[in-house]
Amino acid sequence: MSTTFDDSDRTDEQPVPDGRLTAPLDPPATGDITVAFLIAPGTELVDLAGPWGVFEYVHLADGRNPFTLYTVAATTGPVRISGGMVLVPGHDLDSAPPPDVVVVPATDNENLAPEALEWLRRVHQDTAVTMSVCNGSFVLAQAGLLDGRTATAHHGGYAALRATFPDVTVVRGRRYVEDGRIATAGGLTSGIDLALRVVERYFGRDVARQTATELEYQGTGWTRPSSNSQFATRPVSSPGRPLCPVCEMPVSPDTSFAAEYDGVTRYFCGSWCERQFAGAPDRFVGAG
Repeated sequence: MSTTFDDSDRTDEQPVPDGRLTAPLDPPATGDITVAFLIAPGTELVDLAGPWGVFEYVHLADGRNPFTLYTVAATTGPVRISGGMVLVPGHDLDSAPPPDVVVVPATDNENLAPEALEWLRRVHQDTAVTMSVCNGSFVLAQAGLLDGRTATAHHGGYAALRATFPDVTVVRGRRYVEDGRIATAGGLTSGIDLALRVVERYFGRDVARQTATELEYQGTGWTRPSSNSQFATRPVSSPGRPLCPVCEMPVSPDTSFAAEYDGVTRYFCGSWCERQFAGAPDRFVGAG
């Protein structure tokens, strides 16, 4: 006999209503729900594998899995993702089936082919949900899909997302943020919660709960998006504990990456953050 993880005893936050009742998604009249995972060099494995596992383990009352999953990249050549893993995409941008859901993991935007951004813009016109995980929101923003919208990212990416894309309203401390047909998850495992939320919007909370049980996943962030509240307040840098102004991570004053700005020495965790700050220091200093 199967059991489900009971999230009803949590008292720190009441669950949000069942997404099937408040923001329903209707499965296609014919065929399965097609989910495309966009990959590129440097794609974060957890961002990819978490949602993939969720959609893979959904089973309806008749035992059927309603999701068809595939990976897509600029070409079908091998792609080296995080940790050195090498994946062979199932489709290139021209051969990929039209997706109902698109999942965009964090990746190195500098290695993302311009054609991939164009593909995103094109397929988003017809998707039920275009979702990002972690700093995959930077990819959506670069494609122009977050202009005028609210979004989130990994907690180390809040300031950079706001500074780099000022037309995006960045929300701190959320497991996921939904804005129309766009949905963005926080860091890494937050993608599992957003994927469960998408499952719930299609098939209801009971199916999403059973999926979480099959995965032995005991997180409840998909019903409590504010559970990332520990990241809701912007950390404050101090002389005794300086923070990188781009990723807001603690850094050592002995780092070789430092720059003077407005009479204050700023310390950076690495060259990438230093370059980002140099390109728009006013935005980073004022980023909330």
